[in-house]
Amino acid sequence: QAKYLAQIILVGAQVVGRAFMRALRQEFAASQAAADARGRAERPQSAAASRIIGISLQEAQQILNVSSLNPEEIQKNYDHLFKVNDKSVGGSFYLQSKVVRAKERLDEELRIQARGDKEKGRKAET
Repeated sequence: QAKYLAQIILVGAQVVGRAFMRALRQEFAASQAAADARGRAERPQSAAASRIIGISLQEAQQILNVSSLNPEEIQKNYDHLFKVNDKSVGGSFYLQSKVVRAKERLDEELRIQARGDKEKGRKAET
C-alpha cells in the first residue's frame, strides 16, 4: 500500500515538475522575444543603454511624464517628482529610485543623440 502511494506521489511530482519547467521555458522565450522586439525598435546604442540601465526610453518618458527629449522639461519634471517622492514627506524610496533611473536613461539618450549629431556634422564636412 505505502509503496504504491509513494509511487503515485513521485509520478505526480514529476508531472507537475515537467509542466512547471515547460511553462518556465515558454515564459523565458516570450520574454526574450519581447526584449528582442524592443531592441530592434530602438537604435543599437539606445537599445544597449536600455539594457544597461534596465529601463526603456519609452518607459523613462512615461515615468517622468515627458513626450519629447527636452532637457529643460526633463529636469523640471525630475526635480518635482524627486521632491514629491522624498521619504521625509511621506514619499516612497522605490518610486524615487524609479524617477532617478528614468532620468539617467533620458540623460543617456540625450548623450547618444548629441554624439550622433556630432558624427553627422563631421560627415557633412567631408
